[in-house]
Amino acid sequence: MDQPMRMKNNGQISIVLNAQQRKAISKDIPDSEVVPKSIPVEHTALKEIEEELSELVGMEEVKKMIKEIYAWLYVNKKREDMGLKAGKQALHMMFKGNPGTGKTTVARLIGKLFQKMGVLSKGHLIEAERADLVGEYIGHTAQKTRDLIKKSLGGILFVDEAYSLGRGGEKDFGKEAIDTMVKHMEDKQHEFILILAGYSREMDQFLSLNPGLHSRFPIVVDFPNYTIEQLMDIGERMLKEKQYELSYEAERKVKDHLLWIQNNVNPASFSNGRYIRNIIEKSIRAQAMRLLMQNQYDRHELMTIRSNDLIFEDK
Repeated sequence: MDQPMRMKNNGQISIVLNAQQRKAISKDIPDSEVVPKSIPVEHTALKEIEEELSELVGMEEVKKMIKEIYAWLYVNKKREDMGLKAGKQALHMMFKGNPGTGKTTVARLIGKLFQKMGVLSKGHLIEAERADLVGEYIGHTAQKTRDLIKKSLGGILFVDEAYSLGRGGEKDFGKEAIDTMVKHMEDKQHEFILILAGYSREMDQFLSLNPGLHSRFPIVVDFPNYTIEQLMDIGERMLKEKQYELSYEAERKVKDHLLWIQNNVNPASFSNGRYIRNIIEKSIRAQAMRLLMQNQYDRHELMTIRSNDLIFEDK
């Protein structure tokens, strides 16, 4: 092997290695020494999204997935800069989970991240469900679906309860919506991202009816139900933001109610984070009515939600 070249620079000697020498040295570096200790500071797009994700309760797998997608996109760009082959994998996704588990919120954050990285030109989110896609006569569905895709170009088309498009069989117009989306996923795969969302079991059944769909969604994310502790955390964060707090008795009553829900209600019919937010909003209104009737407005009472203020939804 040739000897390394030595070049003088202001009295100092620099060693310049040729490509063969650099390759030989890189092979000698143990794998354990190239494990990163932390993400470098220049990744501002990821840092900003991580800050927003940190405000969300739970979702550890989702947060990990977003980091991995970011890393893959960033490293591919570096490979391209070095003249190496860069992957062009489609980024269409499937979100599986019950209502109120944060699917729409995460989709909106992904749009924001991809816009910052230049993957999407706008990063906006267009939300749709069956009624927005399926028409009333032949040809109407394809046109409605194309119009929605056109609105979502540069951003994300988020279709909730997507499994409902496959429920009517071959003659149902939902199949036409699926076929139209699939065509545009291929024709415009780098101009927008399609996210199909819905209950886990129903989405699995939907995929089994349309086997060609599975391979078109390389990223599948599961959104588990929140635990009781996580639901309490969501409620406490919401109260803190609004400058309220639960009394000791109210906190215990909410926990007992959530425990009853967990043991007696079908998880598929439980609205998770949305449920606890509804409790807080209704209870704040009930507290205001109580204070009005009592004519009591000291600071502590204005901030405190008591057990008799709590309004639970019928289940």
